[in-house]
Amino acid sequence: MVEKEMRRRRFLSGAVTAGVVGLAGCTGGGGDADTNVTDTGSGGGGGSGGDMTLRVGTSAGGTKDVGLAVERAVSQHSDDLEYSTVESPGYIGTIYRMAQDQFNAGITDNNSLTKALDGRGRFGEQSVDRVPYYGFYAFPYSIYVIARDGTGIETFDDLAGKNVYPAEPGYSTRATTLDVWSQDPTADVYEQMNIQNMGVDSAPGAMEEGNIDAAIAYGTPGVRYTGWVREIASRVEVHYVEPTDALIESAESYGGAGSGRTAYSEWDMGQDIGTDEVFHWDLQVNYTFNPGASADAVYELCRVVDEHNDTVNEAEEQFNDFESTGDMLGSARERIPVHPGAVQYYRDNDAWDDSLQEGE
Repeated sequence: MVEKEMRRRRFLSGAVTAGVVGLAGCTGGGGDADTNVTDTGSGGGGGSGGDMTLRVGTSAGGTKDVGLAVERAVSQHSDDLEYSTVESPGYIGTIYRMAQDQFNAGITDNNSLTKALDGRGRFGEQSVDRVPYYGFYAFPYSIYVIARDGTGIETFDDLAGKNVYPAEPGYSTRATTLDVWSQDPTADVYEQMNIQNMGVDSAPGAMEEGNIDAAIAYGTPGVRYTGWVREIASRVEVHYVEPTDALIESAESYGGAGSGRTAYSEWDMGQDIGTDEVFHWDLQVNYTFNPGASADAVYELCRVVDEHNDTVNEAEEQFNDFESTGDMLGSARERIPVHPGAVQYYRDNDAWDDSLQEGE
C-alpha cells in the first residue's frame, strides 16, 4: 500500500484512556438524544486477520432499525460473516466505545467523526486516540426549516429575533444545524435567534401554543419525517422557510454535513407548505470500522449490502437505495480514511475514488 502524506490527525491503534465516558447519540423515532453512559469495559472489539466477526454498535430508534435490517440481510446472504447488533449510546457514544474496543464496527455520522478528528465539541472535553475508518453510507437525516403560519417568517433572515427550535439539546441533528448556522455568513442571523431548549415531546404543543415560531424539520427524503415533526405537521399549519444565499453557502461549505435538494412531492409532510422543492443540509450516517476489524469481514459486509440492497430496503426503507456500487461512497470524505477491506471491495468493482484515503 502506498502511504499518502496528509495533514491530518494520526489514526492510532491504541485504546483510549480508561474511564472515558461515552456520550450522545440517536434514539427513538429518528431522534438523537444525548445519553451519558459509563464505560463498562465489556470488551469484545472483534478481531483482525481472518476473523469474520463484526459486532456493530447501533443506536436506538431509526438507526437500530437500519442496523437490524442489515443484520437480516447478512443472515440470509452470507455463509461466512458473523454479524451482531450491539446497543450503543448514540453516534458520539459509538465513537468512544469503538475506541475502547467494545465493538469493532459502528453506525455514526460524519459530523461526529469530523469533531473527533478536530477535538471539537464533546471531543474537546475528552478526546479519543483512534477515530474509526469509513465503510459505506447508510442513510441521511436531511434538515430544513418550517415556520408557523402567521409569524411573518418567510426567509432564513426572518428568524432573527424569533423563537427557533432546532430539536432537543444533545440531538445530532441539532448539533449539525447549529454548526451550520453559527459560521459565516449566517452567524449574524443565528446570534439574534431565541434558541428554544426543550424535549421533542414538548415541541409540538409549544408550537401549537405559539411559543415556538419556527423549527427544523428532518427525516430521510422519500421515506419519512421523524415522529415529532410529523406530529407538528398534524397539529399546526406551517410553511417552508426559504433559504437565503448565505444559508446555502453555510450548508455547502460546512465539512461535517452534506446538502441537497428534494422535490416536496417526494417528501410530503401531509400539508401544502408553499414550495415545490426543499433545500436541506444533511446529517450523513455511515457504517464505520475500527482499523483492527478484519478486512475480509468488512469486504463481505460491503458485498452483502451492495448485491442484496433490496433485501435491506425491504426490511427498512430508510437504508440507502444504491443505484451503483459507487453510491456506497456517497458520504465519504477525503480526510476520513476508508477501511482497507472496503477499499478492496470498491477496487474490485471499479468504484474506488482515488481522491480518498485508504486506512493504514
